[in-house]
Amino acid sequence: MATARGSRYLLKIGRWRRSFGIAPQFRALATLVPGVSHVDNKSDFLGKRPHRRHPGILQLSCVRLPQALADAAQLLLLEGAMPNMEKQVQVLTNYLWSRHLPVEPEELQRRAVLLEKKILENADSCQMEKHQEEVLRALRRTTYHWQKLSYNEGLSLVYMAARLDGGFAAVSRAFHEIQARLPEFQPQTLMDFGSGTGSVTWAAHSTWGQSLREYMCVDSSAAMLELAEKLLKGGSGSGMPCVPGVFFRQFLPVSPKVQFDVVVAAFSLSELPSKADRTDVVQTLWRKTGRFLVLVENGTKAGHSLLMDARDLVLNGKEKSPLDPRPGFVFAPNKKPKEEKFSLVILARGSPEEATRWPRITQPVLRRPRHVHCHLCCPDGRMQHAVITARRHGRDLYRCARVSSWGDLLPVITPSELPPSPAQDAPES
Repeated sequence: MATARGSRYLLKIGRWRRSFGIAPQFRALATLVPGVSHVDNKSDFLGKRPHRRHPGILQLSCVRLPQALADAAQLLLLEGAMPNMEKQVQVLTNYLWSRHLPVEPEELQRRAVLLEKKILENADSCQMEKHQEEVLRALRRTTYHWQKLSYNEGLSLVYMAARLDGGFAAVSRAFHEIQARLPEFQPQTLMDFGSGTGSVTWAAHSTWGQSLREYMCVDSSAAMLELAEKLLKGGSGSGMPCVPGVFFRQFLPVSPKVQFDVVVAAFSLSELPSKADRTDVVQTLWRKTGRFLVLVENGTKAGHSLLMDARDLVLNGKEKSPLDPRPGFVFAPNKKPKEEKFSLVILARGSPEEATRWPRITQPVLRRPRHVHCHLCCPDGRMQHAVITARRHGRDLYRCARVSSWGDLLPVITPSELPPSPAQDAPES
């Protein structure tokens, strides 16, 4: 984790133990899969790969900041010499992780009506004139007061110390999934909405630096853009940038003809003040997406809720881009447990058949003697609970299941995807 002196930027992605809350009632409610199958029962789906590197493995064991970025961040922290930096980092971290979504005007009105009704029921004639003041006081006590963060030079530096490593790791995990599943994908352009410290640019360069030629960083805070540029230049404002082709601006490109191969919004939707604003931004970002839209938020209920709203907006949206009428599909839903908890959804243009259609493991794998419990999200959207054994499903699949982790893909075909058997196809005599 980031420290005040910036001496260590390291994020380890670890496995959650059973004690972290795998409730027995959730396992009991799961539907037991009557049978699962290899991707191809007649061939070796592993090829020459060992089981620990089967095709569905997507986890990252450890993510480190690029040395140039870590050195630049350390230099800026030392030059800033802000008092009580560790305390300020902890305060900001706690605040960011405790944030709720802003209350919508319709919800606020509904609460006011209910409070007014309750107060009027208990009020006598002398209290009638003051009931409106009581309603307002009650609303203030019970309503979450969301505030937009305004990043000046000092707060930007604190945010860098608190979030640079975690943000880099979360986005790296998203890019790693795209690269692992589509190694032939070589993007040339990327746009980062709410770019902040520029960690998305560094993660993208680490992943696709050989092909990316343009990075568009958009952030409303001039102080954040200045900090991100300094990080690219080794901590100064005059050095040569470590990543070429990076452009900074405070507003989204307005031209509908401008599209990017990859569009990212990492920890940015939560900074918008209303659902209407988030809807407008998500629609705009999707129109500017040529291939992948990557959305990342904190691994909290509020963060997960934001991503589910954005996902549904894209999948159910009737608005078609004049440049790209292809529909969207979910390429990678994932909530990866680690020291830096985050929620992730990757939306892609095209047909779902273009992506690997294996089920995703949605809970920590439960390894038991001679059998493995895997909770799966299948391609058709159904949740399944598979109990995999070597005797019933083969030694290879059993060993693959034992070494898989939450967020990986399991190389199986679930019953809903299995082709009909000859007995089912044969006409009755």
